[in-house]
Amino acid sequence: MRDTRESRLLLVLLIAIAFALITVDIRGGQESPVDGARQAAAAVFGPVENGVAAAVDPIGNAIGAVRDSGERHTRIAALEKENAELKAELGSDDRNRNRLRELDSMLKTAGAGQYGIKGAQVIAIGAAQGFSWTVTVDVGARDGIKRDMTVLNGSGLVGRVTTVGPSTSTVLLANDPDFTVGTRMEKSDELGFATGQGDRPLLVQLLNGKAKVKPGDRLVTFGSRADKPFVPGVPVGEVVRVDPAGGGLTRNIYVRPYVGFTKLDIVGVVVQAPRSDPRDTVLPQKPKPAPTVTVTVTPPPPDGQQAADGQQPPNTDQQGRNQQGQDQGDATP
Repeated sequence: MRDTRESRLLLVLLIAIAFALITVDIRGGQESPVDGARQAAAAVFGPVENGVAAAVDPIGNAIGAVRDSGERHTRIAALEKENAELKAELGSDDRNRNRLRELDSMLKTAGAGQYGIKGAQVIAIGAAQGFSWTVTVDVGARDGIKRDMTVLNGSGLVGRVTTVGPSTSTVLLANDPDFTVGTRMEKSDELGFATGQGDRPLLVQLLNGKAKVKPGDRLVTFGSRADKPFVPGVPVGEVVRVDPAGGGLTRNIYVRPYVGFTKLDIVGVVVQAPRSDPRDTVLPQKPKPAPTVTVTVTPPPPDGQQAADGQQPPNTDQQGRNQQGQDQGDATP
């Protein structure tokens, strides 16, 4: 196509329509008017993404074993047994060992929070509907996945499900600028809202502008009504910076998320919430400070003390006379 005025106007019009659809989709939430088209696209392209991932991934059966396992935490012991058997089957190469560690960590997190999960694997990055931080996972409606389910891994909160196809789902990551989740501070229980900022720390605004917060404090999800889109108690991150109090109703807290969003692989979709709020129990134990090594230096005793202990101090006068006589003898021709 030649670069004419009409073609440029058409391009601008298409871009404007795309942004308008994105805005309508975001504001529409679960009742978005474009949700049907998005699901149709997932139905068409999802199996292709799934097939490509299966062709290049020898560990897919391990994820499937977790995905097809029991519905609640009572099956965690059985999953761990299956995981141990898979370890023997998958060999010992570095990549498989790393992924098995991720699987172990996710199962422990699910067990600590009493979350019923479906294991999944990230098979694609990005999304066709906008410039969002999203990934595609290889579970969908056939696996019991629904929109607005919490997604986690062994480190903490990954995001929430936004689109569900027959065999794949799209997950909006927690660092996306359109992502917001209610948070609770560890121990103090101060409430706030965390918003994604791309590759920068999460921005958290506490409801209490005078709350005492310091770097190193940790946050978990507060939870949503009916546990959708967020279940309570999932680790979110650690405070790295606190804005000075400015007298406002809220204050800005910057939080480094526990999850590395650029290296996601194995995740779990929470298909059943815990019976009770786990609060801070899913957070990892804080490392204990290293013991301080104390070195005691004992000064040598004074000369008088040595004499009292039976050690004679040197006779400096006699040494001086001997040295003087020696010097005179050396001077005699």
